[in-house]
Amino acid sequence: MKLKKLQLGTHRLDEEKVFYSVTIGFPLTNDTADGFTVRIGWSELEFIRSKEPTPYHYCFLIPAHKLEEGLKWMDERVEIISIENNRKIQHFESWNADSFYFYDASGNIAECIVRYDLNHPTYRAFGIDDFLGVNEIGLPTESIVETNRYLEQHIGSSFWKGDLQQFGAHGSQEGLILLPNYKTKKEWFPSDVKITPSPFEAFIENNNTGYVLSFRENILNVKMKDS
Repeated sequence: MKLKKLQLGTHRLDEEKVFYSVTIGFPLTNDTADGFTVRIGWSELEFIRSKEPTPYHYCFLIPAHKLEEGLKWMDERVEIISIENNRKIQHFESWNADSFYFYDASGNIAECIVRYDLNHPTYRAFGIDDFLGVNEIGLPTESIVETNRYLEQHIGSSFWKGDLQQFGAHGSQEGLILLPNYKTKKEWFPSDVKITPSPFEAFIENNNTGYVLSFRENILNVKMKDS
């Protein structure tokens, strides 16, 4: 499963555009008074203007052999979040992955992750082309069981890891929908960003079929693209 496009809201549109197109340097593919889009590998990330804050957690995939290079590159541009004992990298044993985190211009918790089960060899110095795509989006829910079942039925994807009570991950290592139960899990690791069912839209590709996932007013809807 891949997240081909992710549309998020922001109450700080101008700051977010500078953050992603100038500070980080992703190429702009669309720019209007009410939104902008940047290209990130196989994905597009779009922000549209919102009146109120809309907290999110999302993640970018970078090559597994470039963790330290990627961390150094990002640390020169944004403040990397320090975890306990001032370390910058979090290891996930059961996911066979490492991550580091930062805040975007809207105060969302963003992440760069390497997944050692995936092989994306490159031999150049780390740069903007090493952001392979949007890898995760958080979808807060009151029932992981029901949301997971809905995704299985409508996208043909499956539960990946975690549990069905507090926090699970649905999809594949190339693209995951994170399913926290926001009634019991209150904040996105490793921050104080509240886990909130904020609206978003995603274009997902699974088994060569495209789907539009819309999450509005705490209601999830999936339809086949162009249907």
